[in-house]
Amino acid sequence: MTTADLGTAMWPITLDPSDHPVPVGRRTEILADPGFGVHPTDHLVRATWTSEDGWHDARLEAFAPLQFDPLTNFMHYGQAIFEGLKAYRHADGRIVTFRPGQNAERFARSARRLAMAELPVELFVGSIEALVRQDREWVPSGQERSLYLRPFMLGTEVGLGVRPSNRYEYLLIASPAGAYFPRGLKPVTVWISDDYVRAAPGGTGEAKCAGNYAASLVAQAEAAQHGCDQVVWLDAVERRWIEEMGGMNLYFVYGEGDAARLVTPELTGSLLPGITRSSLLTVAEDLGIRAQEGRITVDEWREGCASGEITEVFACGTAAVITPVGEVKSRTSGSWSVAEGGTGPVTTRLRQALLDIQTGEAPDTHSWLHTIC
Repeated sequence: MTTADLGTAMWPITLDPSDHPVPVGRRTEILADPGFGVHPTDHLVRATWTSEDGWHDARLEAFAPLQFDPLTNFMHYGQAIFEGLKAYRHADGRIVTFRPGQNAERFARSARRLAMAELPVELFVGSIEALVRQDREWVPSGQERSLYLRPFMLGTEVGLGVRPSNRYEYLLIASPAGAYFPRGLKPVTVWISDDYVRAAPGGTGEAKCAGNYAASLVAQAEAAQHGCDQVVWLDAVERRWIEEMGGMNLYFVYGEGDAARLVTPELTGSLLPGITRSSLLTVAEDLGIRAQEGRITVDEWREGCASGEITEVFACGTAAVITPVGEVKSRTSGSWSVAEGGTGPVTTRLRQALLDIQTGEAPDTHSWLHTIC
């Protein structure tokens, strides 16, 4: 065991590498067809916070099951937050991440909203550097491939008292990810949820916490029952304003060609401030496409598609980057198609432009890439 920073000056991390890593042959098989979130790498990073000592005992160790007392806080009261980001292997061999500081800041905001200890940016980014450097052979090559990184934090005080935990465990795990659309970019069919809401003003909508995702599953199951791939959420007050899709933000394309412009639902405090969403606002402007935040109702979406004013719709997030929407269904508003059920040129252009930046095929003019090794 060594106490070192593995090349990162951001936060000291104790290294205790695994004595039994996955054999090279098996790792090669996994990287040939990794799927998504199925195969963990050899290691994880963890750190502990207590009210007495703050953040301490940051260490890299072998990936293994966790053990918790049945009285542990997060199992009962849901103090659990997470993030998602990727590491990419460039053609020149470098391995980079995309805007990890933004994930670190959002992780801290989520912690603040759930009365949890805030993780320092230096520890967040330093843990990513340590794990990716140690498990760099797990980073696949190819534009549609990456190493998916999942930082998360749990309230780990033992006891059934309803209060913020006095102990937290931060963990970082990783898993290779293949192409989200292995058979090409395929538009999804979405179900507008008229009966359930994801979040309300003053709630936890802008936090990336486990409870938000648990509460979404019943609506997602309803969407599947109606032959839809994803659920679209409406606002909790008027039940008519479009907010987001599943765990992804939405964009609407108005017009075509040089006249095309983008509108994404504005941040109201009840939807997640996506990092891909924010990046696309900038990428669109770089490409000469006007982009703005605004508000759009279900009726405006349906009527805009019918009139041809709305020409494309897509969702965006870390996992899929951009997902086109081809058809919409609703219990109260009927059904309609978007872009004749296909993938529009603006959607395709934006997705490729962002992928090119992430994978080193285009210049990183905004200094979004963080080189790890």
